[in-house]
Formats: sequence, structure tokens, C-alpha cells
Amino acid sequence: MPMTLPGRKAPAGVAGVRRWLVTIVVSVVALVLTLVLISLSVGSSLPRTSVQDYLPIRVTGLGKLSSSEGADGNSNSTAVGEELVQGGREPLVEKNGQGGDVNSAQPSPVTEKIDSKEPDPAVSDDTTSTPDEDSSNESQKAEQGTCDLYHGEWVLDSSGPLYTNNSCPIITQMQNCQGNGRPDKEYENWRWKPEQCILPRFDARKFLELMRGKTLAFVGDSVARNQMESLVCLLWQVDVPQNRGNKRMHKWLFKSTSTTIARVWSSWLVHRSTEAVRIAPKGIDKVFLDVPDETFMEFLPRFDVLVLSSGHWFAKQSAYVLKGNVVGGQLWWPRQAGKMQMNNVDAFGVSVETCLTAVATNPNFTGLAIVRTWSPDHYEGGAWNTGGSCTGKVKPLDEVVRNGFTDAMYRKQVEGFRKAVKNAGQHGSRLKLMDITEPFAFRADGHPGPYRSPDPNKKTQRGPDGKPPPQDCLHWCMPGPVDTWNEMLLETIRRELERDSS
Repeated sequence: MPMTLPGRKAPAGVAGVRRWLVTIVVSVVALVLTLVLISLSVGSSLPRTSVQDYLPIRVTGLGKLSSSEGADGNSNSTAVGEELVQGGREPLVEKNGQGGDVNSAQPSPVTEKIDSKEPDPAVSDDTTSTPDEDSSNESQKAEQGTCDLYHGEWVLDSSGPLYTNNSCPIITQMQNCQGNGRPDKEYENWRWKPEQCILPRFDARKFLELMRGKTLAFVGDSVARNQMESLVCLLWQVDVPQNRGNKRMHKWLFKSTSTTIARVWSSWLVHRSTEAVRIAPKGIDKVFLDVPDETFMEFLPRFDVLVLSSGHWFAKQSAYVLKGNVVGGQLWWPRQAGKMQMNNVDAFGVSVETCLTAVATNPNFTGLAIVRTWSPDHYEGGAWNTGGSCTGKVKPLDEVVRNGFTDAMYRKQVEGFRKAVKNAGQHGSRLKLMDITEPFAFRADGHPGPYRSPDPNKKTQRGPDGKPPPQDCLHWCMPGPVDTWNEMLLETIRRELERDSS
């Protein structure tokens, strides 16, 4: 006796079997058509799903979520999950593509958060975002403090600078490029665009509000003065300050918010003397690499934000003292003393560690110390005192020409910074790195060059012998690229103050 389905009688004969099969087929087809019609009518309101939604997700490339089939529809021959175990890879952790956050002592691993609501790229209707969406995402990253400010590109901005050489009266004459007759102005109109977000345009009122009742001090050499004057000029456009400075400390008070911008001169950031020390005679600068500069350390408790920078004076004649012994020198070393233990690059690294460790561990300093990295110069064909030139540069470089000295000084500075963070222990978080070196290596156009004075008879072109005129390829025109440093400074301060308040 043939088997029958529950609740149904077996059809009689072959004809009955055929009718039964046809009935089943028609029912199945009708059911499929019904489901298709429902799907078409509901459309995108149904949740998106695919086979990949049920497969393990792996991290590839720069941390994007990936499935076994790419967005281009090409199947990956590697079995799902196999990539996670080959070679002992960690599945959900990747190294920052730029070598980690230099604000930490070590490169930072970035853990990828997996969002269960992430749409599958293989089935998404729209895999490209609109410009508005890109801008929104970039602004959100900046607001959240997750943006890497220091890797990106220079883009032309027709809106121009926020001040002019006529609207700020404190610009040092050697940096007043337009006032000194520089004929081009495009160097004023380039803005820095980080790869993953937007660096906000400088907002003077926002800066003053963030720094209400606080003091920000720049400590360093003439390049630190360059940045300080840029900041004061930017703020001057919304609040004319009062000069409250003296010989020991330049100070500008913005009364609307009781904000003080100060500057203390410190060529080396460590102690300096011209007195004789062992084999180093009187008159030569002695740089005590393990003693912080008391010139600014005595003022440290007064500062809420400290911006430190140094290094260029290590190219000048000097002798280096460590633990009471003369261990090296620059443009000076007696032959009878034998081999130097330390050159100027190594000495710079030690000085950075000394200064930053002293700042971070000072019990009377509870503020934020920001280290602005090495400011690249652009002398070609020689040094500042041997005929180097940056004449004729009118836009950012397409490609950076590596400078061995700049690269070495930058590495030692970052190394000294990381050692100081480690030395400071729990207070290491007071130290932050403002990493401007690589972005500004492109800005050979931003220096005064031969336009260092308003003298109408100054030489601005090479002479008949081909030698360039005297020029400045170290400091920065104002307005000019240096203003971007203060956009980065504002963003750094904003992040830290908002992190402290949360």
C-alpha cells in the first residue's frame, strides 16, 4: 500500500498521482510569486541581509570591515576565518598606519569596533558618500578628537588669511613679507587638510573663551616668537590686547576674557652659561644638558598651557656639559680632548628629555605642555650662513626633498619626548606633541627669503656671479603658513580641555 501524507487521501491511479504533483508545483510557484511581489512592494523597508551577514567578519587593510566577497563582487579565494589564524595574526587589532599616536610613549594599537548594524558592502545600494556626508563625518571626527591632524595635504583656499600685515601692528619686520615688498601672495592662501577630517579654521572668539582666565606661554627661540606673534595677530582681530610685558616676559592681556598670551626666551630649554667649564673656555656657550632652564621654570606655576620648541641653536657654536663633564660641542672641540662623546643631534635629544621631564614632574605645574616639533628650513645650495637660498618658491612643494639634519633632529626630539613621558609616569599625560615637521616640509614658499626688510634697494635676485642675496628660509611670513600652527594648537587645547571636563 503506497504511503500517504497525513490528512490527505492517496489519489487513485496514475492520473491521480499526476494531478497531485501538478497541484504541489503550482502551489510552490504561487508562493514564490507572492513573496516576490511582497518584497517589491515593501522595498527598502525590509532589513538588508545576505549570506555574509552570518559569516565571521575580519579586519583588512586600514581597518575596514570586510566579508568573503568584496564590494567589487570579486570572490576571495581565502576561506572565511582563515586569514585570522595564518601567521598568528590578531584578528581585530591593527597598528596605526602612521606608526601610532606620538602623544603616547609607544605606538598605539587601534582596536576595531564591530557594529552589528554595519551594512554589508557587497549588497549596499550606495557604496559612495556624498560630499555633504563626507564633510559631516570629518567634522564629527574632529569634534570627537579622533582625527590625526598631521597627515594630509595642502589645498588652495581662496578665502585668504584672517589678518593682513596692515591689520596687526606687532609683526616683526623681518617676517612682514608683504610690507617688505614680496610680489606674490598665493602662499597666504593654502590651508592644511588632514586626511580623515577637517582642521577647523581658527576661531579667535572660541580660543579666548576656552582660555578664559588662563595664561598660555610660548617658550623657545625666535621661531617660538614667530608663532606667538601669529597667535596674537589672530586674536587681535576680535579683541585688541594690552601690552603687560617686561624684559623677562612678553605678555599680552585680552581683557574680554582675561586671557594672557606670554613669551619667555629660552634658546636651548636647558641651562646655559658662558663661564669656563673644565676644558671649555670662557665666552663659548656651555649648554648643561641635564639642567632645565631656570629662566622659564620659575614662571611655570603661572602657566595653564605651555608651548615649547627648540633645536635651531644647536647648530651654533657651543659646548655640551653632562653631569659636570664637557662631553661634546658644535663648531668647537679641542683636538687634544680626543673623540667627542656627543654631537649636537644627540645633545638636542638629551636636552628635550631633561626639559620635558622637569616640566611634567613639577609639583606646582598642573597645566598642559605642548611640544611643537622641529620647524623645517628650506635652504638650498648651502646653509643659512653659506649661501643657502629659497628664492622663487611660490607654492607648496609637490614632493619633499629629504634633509638629513632635519630628519635627525626630528627623530631625536620625538625620542626625547617619549622618554620624558615615560619618566613622568602618571604625569606624562601633561605632555602632548604637536607634530608639524612633515606637513611644513612642503612649505618652502612660506619663508621671507630675500624680503627681510622694507629697504627698496635690497637685492632679491641672484647676482652676476650666480650667488643668491642674503635671505631667511627658516622663519615664516605673516600672515602665512605659521598661522596653521595655531589652528592645530587651538584644536589640541580644545580636545584636552573637553576631555578633562568629561
